[in-house]
Amino acid sequence: VFQTHSPAVADIKLKRRGDVRRAKLYYLRERSGKSARIKEKI
Repeated sequence: VFQTHSPAVADIKLKRRGDVRRAKLYYLRERSGKSARIKEKI
């Protein structure tokens, strides 16, 4: 967790976008490895 409006943070770049059907991804907490992957949005 970091402050996004801090002067130390110059910019934030988006590396990948995932394709999910819900806003809260709590179901990923107990998963690990390949099962925790999200399909890439093209």
